[in-house]
Amino acid sequence: MPRYFIEVAYKGGSFHGFQIQENGKTIQGELNHALSILVKQTVETTTSSRTDAGVHAYQNFLHWDSPIDLPRNVIYSLNSILPKEIAVLNIYPVSPNAHSRFDAIGRKYAYHITSFKNPFLSESSYHFPFKIELDKLHETAELLKQFEDFSSFSKRHTDVNTFNCTISESYWEQLSTHQLIYHVKSNRFLRGMVKAMVGTQLLVGRGKLSLEEFKEVLLAKDCTKADFSPPSMGLFLENVIYPADFLQNPLPYK
Repeated sequence: MPRYFIEVAYKGGSFHGFQIQENGKTIQGELNHALSILVKQTVETTTSSRTDAGVHAYQNFLHWDSPIDLPRNVIYSLNSILPKEIAVLNIYPVSPNAHSRFDAIGRKYAYHITSFKNPFLSESSYHFPFKIELDKLHETAELLKQFEDFSSFSKRHTDVNTFNCTISESYWEQLSTHQLIYHVKSNRFLRGMVKAMVGTQLLVGRGKLSLEEFKEVLLAKDCTKADFSPPSMGLFLENVIYPADFLQNPLPYK
């Protein structure tokens, strides 16, 4: 049976998360529903990266095995069925053993902050109206690349075998006087990790933690030492990264 990767983007504010669940509307649930209508059979997709309620994505992936040959206009048709908050960007034919989660070699997130109240950014950024010393944030972002164990930045009751992650990118970008974006890329992420990284770095930026105390939070391997308070609306999954040439020959849009 042919297998396909489906590349999607979405605004997560009105959903109960990405991964399908018993109660509440989810991104995966809406995609399963749209695909099932299109192929006239029940479709169950497999996800590459789960995102929490309220988190957005410029890019995420799922895969599924199609029981029929897909129509030429499959992307256009799916976008006609899906709610306005979800868009199918591409669909790729892949090998039967390709896996959207296990074949991914990295992911990249961005967290958006605005210091000035802006109604056009209220659903996609964290309004943080405090003075921040940007130089200190640059120092904390650079320091994070020196660590591997991120137990302090993982929520409790997380079913993982290791808290080790390899961070290859970690930096703050100033878009304007009032807008900041934190970018982070890693081979894997833990539950709540990016929000904890952002929240704890902001404590340093406000002068409530020193750089040495920030380092002690990491070394403590204790999630009660970190700040998980940043809201989900500022968090975006930017990229799911696969090996070079892994995804080729996308289906036509129409």
